[in-house]
Formats: sequence, structure tokens, C-alpha cells
Amino acid sequence: MRRLKKIGIILGVFYILLVVSAYYFQEYLIFFPTKMPPQHEFEYCQPFEEFFLNTDDGAKLNAVHIQNNSTKGVVLYFHGNSGNISHLTHVANLLTRKGYDAILIDYRKYGKSTGDMSEDALNRDAQLFYDHALKSYEENEIVLYGRSFGTGIASRLAAKNNPCKLILESPFSSAVDLGKHRFPILPVSLLSQFRFPSTEYMKEVKCPVFIFHGTEDRVIPYKFAKKLYAAIPGDGKAFYSIEGGGHNYLQDYDAFKIGMETALE
Repeated sequence: MRRLKKIGIILGVFYILLVVSAYYFQEYLIFFPTKMPPQHEFEYCQPFEEFFLNTDDGAKLNAVHIQNNSTKGVVLYFHGNSGNISHLTHVANLLTRKGYDAILIDYRKYGKSTGDMSEDALNRDAQLFYDHALKSYEENEIVLYGRSFGTGIASRLAAKNNPCKLILESPFSSAVDLGKHRFPILPVSLLSQFRFPSTEYMKEVKCPVFIFHGTEDRVIPYKFAKKLYAAIPGDGKAFYSIEGGGHNYLQDYDAFKIGMETALE
């Protein structure tokens, strides 16, 4: 009995240490940025302009504006939780083939961008880029496109503004839902500093929403995309199931290509 009590105490202490570590190090469990030196030169197949935006808290945010003198408008693209915009040549090609300009954005600590990470800061940064786009485009010419982690940012931005479309590739219903799925033994609802409640944002989104998700996604399960889709009011929405698709490379599937013909018409 005494031995079992001792084991229980050890396990309890270990669990407390695990919870405390998860709280203080959660940024490193969520974000996997790839940095780039300031002198790095981007390579795209289209004319582009690299630019920086400065924030009130001293961050410096890097982005690339792919410019093709589009008559359709611009797509603001928010990538996933790894890599940086130097890896997005295929995205630039997709968007420009559909007749759009594009602004590819790196979050704080990604690529050449700097600054401290927080949910509030990321959301304010997204609005800063949106306001920047409004200097060159009408609001009904702005499309928001988020992939994976970026869907949380794009969803909130769409809820707080009036873009013409919102495209979500491999989205989650909320960061808390995803955290509970990945770390079922942790009290994620209490610990999470990054919540991104996309299902709540959907209640405020007024533009058409297009969702793409692989049925075999092991990173963000398919069920979370369906939950998000169900939260969108009205019928101004479309869901494209990519049968057999995982979390990455959905652009290789015919269902994705067909859906994009509509989403980016």
C-alpha cells in the first residue's frame, strides 16, 4: 500500500511538471518557424515586390507582393505553422494562374519577420496587412486564404472585415479542439494561450466560404473541418472533401483543382 502511494505521488509530481512545462513551452509545441537571413533574395516566376510592415510593438513583418496587374484582385495568403514564404512558389503560381495578385505573409519569427508571438499580436498583424492591401485594392477585390494554422488567422480577419471570399485549406474548428486531440491527458482548455476559436468567428463571416480538407489528414483530422463547416450560417459555403488526401499536397488532387476553379473564379 505504501509503495502504491509512493508511486502515485511520483506520478502526480511528474504530471504537474508536464502541465507546467506544456504551459510555458506551448509556443514551441505549436510553431516551427524557419528563419531567413535579411539578405536572402526571393525567387518567384512572376514580378514581385518584397516589403516590410512595422508594428506598434516594434515587430518587423516581411511579405511578398506578387504583382500581375490583376483585374480580379488580390489574395492574402496565411501559411501553416512551419516553413516560411520562400517555400510558397507553388501557391504563387496557383493564384496568379487564376488571375489574381497575391500577398504572401510571414508571421513573427518566420522568415525575415521579427517580434514576440501571441494570439493577439498575430491577429493585429493580419489586420495590418489587410489595411495595407486596402491601399491598392477595393475591399470587394480582397480574398483571404488560410492553410492549416493560417486558417485561424484568416477566419478571424474575415469576421472583422468584409473580404469577397474566404478560402480555408485543412482548417481546424479551434486551436483548443486540436490541442485536446493531440494532448488528451492535458487540461488544454485551461492551459492554452493560443485559442483561435474559428467556429465562433464563422458566425460573423459575411462572405462566401470555401473549405478544402483531406479525408486522411492525420495532423488536423477531417472531423474538425466538418465541425467548422457546420458552424457557418446560411448557404454561402462549399466543402470539398479530398478523398485519400492527407495534410499536405492537396493541390495534387483533382477534387482540389476542380474546387479551386470555383473558389477563385
